[in-house]
Amino acid sequence: MRHAQLALDVTGFLSAFYTSFWWIPAGVLAAALAIKLPTIIRLWKDPLLRAVGGLLLLACSVFVFVAPSTIAWVNRVTGVPNISAPWVYSLLTAFCGSCLLLLIAWRNGLADRSAETRRAMRWVICVYSGVIVALWVLFALANASVERLTDLDTYYANTPYMRELILLYLLAHAVAVLITSRLLWNWVRTDGLDAWLRWGLTFLGAGYGLNLIFDVTKLTAVVARWTGHDLDWLSTGVAPPVACLSAVAIAIGFILPHVGQYLHDRWRVRLAHHELRPLYLLMRSVNGGGVPWLLRGTAELRLTRRETFIRDVLLPLARRIDADLRGRSYAAALALGFPPERARALAAAVAILDAADNTRDRPAGDDTADDTDTTDLLQEIGAVSRALRRPDVIDAVRTRAAARAGAAGPSLPAPEVR
Repeated sequence: MRHAQLALDVTGFLSAFYTSFWWIPAGVLAAALAIKLPTIIRLWKDPLLRAVGGLLLLACSVFVFVAPSTIAWVNRVTGVPNISAPWVYSLLTAFCGSCLLLLIAWRNGLADRSAETRRAMRWVICVYSGVIVALWVLFALANASVERLTDLDTYYANTPYMRELILLYLLAHAVAVLITSRLLWNWVRTDGLDAWLRWGLTFLGAGYGLNLIFDVTKLTAVVARWTGHDLDWLSTGVAPPVACLSAVAIAIGFILPHVGQYLHDRWRVRLAHHELRPLYLLMRSVNGGGVPWLLRGTAELRLTRRETFIRDVLLPLARRIDADLRGRSYAAALALGFPPERARALAAAVAILDAADNTRDRPAGDDTADDTDTTDLLQEIGAVSRALRRPDVIDAVRTRAAARAGAAGPSLPAPEVR
């Protein structure tokens, strides 16, 4: 008895949570749609993006119209008690069918016009359109004059035609969830998937798994009514919160590949901008000024402007680089145990620092320059800038290169920055 009371208290809390905060999944789904909307508008001709937008809109509509306050409003406006039931179930059925269609097209690709793919899509359209028509026919035949806002499924579980209506939408939903889950989990195990897409598919799979729990709890409560038992708390207390979690997981699954890739790209741009700071500051000391700051400049624009400034200052400076010093520095870096790629960057950094010091110390009007072509330094400014972040290593390479010069030992030819 004590355990039963505890269960009722928990389910009562969950039911109250769902009734009061139904907008959480609707808000998450609306946010997912808002994130996708600019891409959908920009690439409107892409049928997959349009399908994703329609799917998110349907899912959001389900949670808007399933809220008790919206149910009461629709019933009052139409003047038909419980007309929200076939309306919400139709939206849910359309959402299930749309999920299957999207997954078939998404998984097989738009180029797949095989007879099997077309047959599968026609089958989904015909079956789920038929289910929606059947839901309205059954509702028209049923006697459901008592308005129920939260427990319609169990209240009318034994009512002729309403019983069939409830069973039909639950079975149609369960079948769609099972097929979609199987397709998703088969897909997520495919080799070569992008990491963000794999995570998105994983969240989608979790969301549809929760949908299956929703169906099981609803069916259990309905079947209990058929057998004379009362498990209504499963339908009113457990199923709604599970549906909320499912909607959140599905929304995350749809937006994660898009947002994740976007954030990854932004991070790469900002990291590249940050890595160029040491070389940028060195070029500022040579040039006497830097890039004017932009209040509304994008990260990409800031990176481009920094790269352009560095190359503009480095180009004349690079022609004054001491090729012998660069070759000795490369040999010194190799002798210190650095791999060739790192050694090339360190040698270039030492040579650029030496050229910058000589440029600042040169008397005014002294424009002599080495004719050696060193414009290859412009190709890997990122590697050179990273090398400048370690002044202790630069000093070690400089010291060893100076020792090699003092010993008059052979030096390696100046390496190309690749």
